[in-house]
Amino acid sequence: MLVSKLFMPVLKENPQEAQIVSHKLMLRAGMIRQLTSGIYNWLPLGLKVLQNISKIIREELNKAGAQEILMPIIQPTSLWHESGRSDGYGKETLRMIDRHDNPLLFSPTGEEVVTDIFRKNINSYKQLPMNLYQIQWKFRDEIRPRFGVMRGREFLMKDAYTFDLTKEDAEKSYYKMFETYLSIFKRLGLKALPIQADPGVIGGSLSHEFHILAETGESDIYYDQQLMDDEGLKAQDYANYYAMADEMHIEEKCPVPQARLKHSKGIEIGHIFYLGTKYSESLKAQVTDGNGKLQPVEMGCFGIGVSRLVGGIIEASNDERGIVWPKAVAPFICSIIPLKKDEQVMEVAYELYSELLSQNFEILFDDTDQSAGSKFATHELIGVPLQIIIGPKKLAGNKVECKIRATGELTEVDVSQVIEWVKEHA
Repeated sequence: MLVSKLFMPVLKENPQEAQIVSHKLMLRAGMIRQLTSGIYNWLPLGLKVLQNISKIIREELNKAGAQEILMPIIQPTSLWHESGRSDGYGKETLRMIDRHDNPLLFSPTGEEVVTDIFRKNINSYKQLPMNLYQIQWKFRDEIRPRFGVMRGREFLMKDAYTFDLTKEDAEKSYYKMFETYLSIFKRLGLKALPIQADPGVIGGSLSHEFHILAETGESDIYYDQQLMDDEGLKAQDYANYYAMADEMHIEEKCPVPQARLKHSKGIEIGHIFYLGTKYSESLKAQVTDGNGKLQPVEMGCFGIGVSRLVGGIIEASNDERGIVWPKAVAPFICSIIPLKKDEQVMEVAYELYSELLSQNFEILFDDTDQSAGSKFATHELIGVPLQIIIGPKKLAGNKVECKIRATGELTEVDVSQVIEWVKEHA
C-alpha cells in the first residue's frame, strides 16, 4: 500500500477526549473515529488489525475442532423470556419493537440463540461433542462508555459454545478451550494470565478470565508470582496456582505467602464459563443418551473481546513514540521509507516494494513528499514492526538501513540482501 493512497488520518497531538494510552494512540494513528458515544468507525489500519486478530482466533479454534457459524445481531426477546434471563442485563440491553409489535433486542451475548439452534437440529448423543463459534458484533448500553474500544457500547466478540452429554465430557471441552485460549494469546504476542472469576449474569459454576497485566486495567487481580515465572504451563497446571479476581479474593484465606502474592491491575481479554444445564434445561435442548432417554446437554461458553483486544495489545505494547505491534497482528509487516525523492532512491524503493509484494508481504511504502523527520514520526506512531530506510548516502555504497521497531536496532544491509532480512525478521 502506498502511503499517498492510504486513508490514514494521523494526528500530531493527543486528543483531549482520550484518557488512556490505547485510546490516544488509536485516534492519533488514524485507526478509529468516534461516531457517537461508545460507538466507533474502524478505519483501514484499525480494520486490518481486527482482521489479523480474527484470523488467528479462527485458525486456533478450527484446529480445536470448533465450527464457525454466524448468528443474527437482532434477537427475539421471547427467547430470553424462555431462558429466564430477560432482565439479566437491565438497561444495558438495547430493546426495540418491529412493525408487527414483536419485541426484539440487539444481541449482548448469544447463549439463547445458539441453544435454540441446537435444540432444533440436534437430538442424539451420537452428534456430540459439538463446538460452535462466531465472530460477531454485540451491543451493551454502558452507562459510562469510556477508554475508546476498551469499554465501548458496540464491540466485536468471538463467542463459542460447547455441547456435551455429561459433566465430565463438558469439563474436558472446557479445558480444551482453556488450552486453545493459551495458544491464541501466545500467537497474539501476549502473556495472558488466567484467573478464577465470578460467572456473573452468564451463569455457570466454573469460570476463568484471561487478563493482560497493565496499569490502566480496570480489574484488580491477585496472583502467585510463580504463575508469571513458570513457562509452558498447560491448562490443568493453573489449578495448582493462586490467581483470583478481586471479588473472589479473600485475604485471610489466601494460601500464597505474602512475599509471592502480587496485586495488579488487569485488562480482561477473554472469559470462559462451564454453564452446565442452565440454558439447556430452560430452553429444552435435549438429546437421547445411549439408553434412549432424553436429557439436557451440558454446555460451556467461551468469549474473547476482539475489538477490546486491539486496545489491550496497545496498552501492553507501546513506547513514547507510539504503538509497538506484535508481528502477528500488525497492519503491515514492513515500511519502506525513502528519505528523499531522489531518482535512484525511488527506483530501488519501488523495486524492493514490488519484490516484497510479490512474495505476499504486507508492505507500506511511503511515497509522500513529507520530510524525513515527519515520515519517521508517522511510521513509529503506527508501529509497523520493520522499517527499510533508503537514503542517497547509504545507497551510494549499495546499502540501506533496516530497523526493528520494537528494539530500535538499526542494521546496514546490502540492497541484494534486504528481501532475506525481511524474511528472517518478519
